[in-house]
Amino acid sequence: MVLKTGGRNVIRFLHTHIRFQTNATHIKSLINANSRVTVPNRNMVTLIVATTADPASINPAAALLAKPGWTTGPILPPDIKSFTNKQTRLIQHDRSIIKEDDLDLRWEEATGEVVDEVIFLSRHTAVSNRPALTVHPIGVLHLKEGESPPQGGKPGWAALPNPRIGPWLRLLMKMAEARSLVPEFEITLEGTHHGPITSKPTMFLEIGSTEEYWKRQDAAQVMALLMWEGLGLGGGEAMGNWNSETGKRKVLLGIGGGHYAPRHMDIALKDDIWVGHLLSGYSLPMEDPTQTKPNPGENHIGGTWRQSIKAAYEATKAAFPGGEIIAHLDHKSFKGWQKKAITEFLAEESINVGKPNDFT
Repeated sequence: MVLKTGGRNVIRFLHTHIRFQTNATHIKSLINANSRVTVPNRNMVTLIVATTADPASINPAAALLAKPGWTTGPILPPDIKSFTNKQTRLIQHDRSIIKEDDLDLRWEEATGEVVDEVIFLSRHTAVSNRPALTVHPIGVLHLKEGESPPQGGKPGWAALPNPRIGPWLRLLMKMAEARSLVPEFEITLEGTHHGPITSKPTMFLEIGSTEEYWKRQDAAQVMALLMWEGLGLGGGEAMGNWNSETGKRKVLLGIGGGHYAPRHMDIALKDDIWVGHLLSGYSLPMEDPTQTKPNPGENHIGGTWRQSIKAAYEATKAAFPGGEIIAHLDHKSFKGWQKKAITEFLAEESINVGKPNDFT
């Protein structure tokens, strides 16, 4: 993900995927062109997606596949290889990670299994070039119907945020610190952005921010360990399974601020807080009424910001059934008229708003 900032804090994301030769011999040893497995019907599975076009994607996948218990799975048409371990399926293609749509539904159609969640492995690129390990939900909520999303997805769409985002962010922080990747690497959330299109709870795990760091094996190993332990593949208890009947039920819906959501990060790092969509300022286009209307007092503020908030809320609510969705505003990122409009709209939509102390 290329992060470029320009006038008025507009941010664009570009992916420039390059092909490379990987040394992942373990993957090759698992592949048998003639192999097929019979997959039990209606299994609930986790789908991990990697691409050979990206070292920050395939290296963590290779590190995960080097751990015990993996077997070769079926080919997903037309030519996508897969590997299985307990209730986890890892698929590997050679195209752009953000352009291969509906992999969850395609897996269900091909195997009869039910995909419970999707986890994508990818590179991250930022104008700062700072090393980073990131976690984020996906969607292009602010685009108008008919606009062409530059980096996958579809206008106005928000994927269901994966409930593991919050717990795994905190686990990733601990693992990175224990392996001395911090402070060299920043461990952070990112705002909701890009595709591909999915129907099941989804998150991206990314390594950034330059080719040197995309290829870092220590970063790849930490991401692999995050998945190994977070999914319970090593025999321990999985982390981040949502259950509204037990534990705390507060879910963060972040509104405003920069791409790395610093104000929302402070809340997400609290124990037992769940993380939904995170709308950075660029996902909340708002037209200044003094510039667009003849009557400055007219109660209308154009732009697709309402669409973004509503889509983010609905997707977050669907991902956390029975959860208490609480919007948190980065107040300092808004002008007075923007904050007033947003808070009034949240009240109209019956979306609760909270301060940091309300997330305890």
